[in-house]
Formats: sequence, structure tokens, C-alpha cells
Amino acid sequence: MKKLHFIVIIASVFLLQACVHKIVTVPTKVAYKTTKGVVKGTVAVGKAIIPGDSDDDKKDD
Repeated sequence: MKKLHFIVIIASVFLLQACVHKIVTVPTKVAYKTTKGVVKGTVAVGKAIIPGDSDDDKKDD
């Protein structure tokens, strides 16, 4: 009887691994995509606001 309990526990652990993997990876992917979008937006705003040398100025010379 103890062997049956042990087998059931081991089988449950293997079946729950997929659930745990999904719970961990989905929020990580969402956070990565959100952060990536915010960084791209910040860079675009920074380039638009901060004056500096651009390739267009060099072509005019």
C-alpha cells in the first residue's frame, strides 16, 4: 500500500511540472514584452527631444 502512495505522489509531481512551468514563464514573457516596449518608447522620445548630431547634418556639408 505504501508503494502505491509513493507512485501516486511521484506521478503527481511529474504532472504538475507542466503547470508550474506555465505559471512561471507566462508572466515573465509579459513583463519582457512590456519592458521592451517602454524602453523603445523612451529611446524614441529621447532622440526626439535631445539635440545632437544627426546623419542629415553631415550630408549637407
